[in-house]
Amino acid sequence: MINLLKSQPAPDCLEAEKAKKNGSYSCGDVLERLRADFHNKCYICEARGITNINVEHFIPHKGDKNLKFDWNNLFYACGHCNNTKLAQAKYDDILNCLDSTKKILDLIKFHINPFPKEKVQITTLQKNTTIENTALLLHDVYNGSTPHKIIESENLRELLIQEIRDFGDLLHGYFYEIGLSDEDKEAIKNRIKRKLSIASPFTAFKIWIIKNNEALKQAFGSLLD
Repeated sequence: MINLLKSQPAPDCLEAEKAKKNGSYSCGDVLERLRADFHNKCYICEARGITNINVEHFIPHKGDKNLKFDWNNLFYACGHCNNTKLAQAKYDDILNCLDSTKKILDLIKFHINPFPKEKVQITTLQKNTTIENTALLLHDVYNGSTPHKIIESENLRELLIQEIRDFGDLLHGYFYEIGLSDEDKEAIKNRIKRKLSIASPFTAFKIWIIKNNEALKQAFGSLLD
């Protein structure tokens, strides 16, 4: 989970659909706008190119039409994360990735060792109920909370570990591949930059790899700004 920006203004169709008895909040270009705003990633787990797309209400609307059709309350999520979030009422109180005043990666640390069957480690960096609820949700998302979800989480971690291994290969090549020209190193650095962009899958984990290592921070810290 990382901070994102939502395009404005809201799609025109939402107000018209809100006025209907059984209007749809997936009207018009809502889905395409959400996919673009969230970079085709689930806002919770950061898996990219998800096939089980959910338009999630960040704050459950519970029949409140204003919340149901509020553009700023519509998020792009995968079914695994949405269902995990719905399982416990405390997950209604989590960090909002659209809130630029709360930098998620300054509040929560993300880590996984790039080996098979490893579990994700989520660490809070401040004591706060909302931050702690967010960390618990992320733990359940990546590691599973029920037999069914454990299997889904294992599949999710396979994607995550592959991305971390690919990122590690780029870092290793940058520092240790023999005979690289300055142009070669710059090309690798540009690939690392793309891996750290908000459009890349599992960005939070890769940013924390840089943040957690002094040599990497010195080489690539400017890419995090």
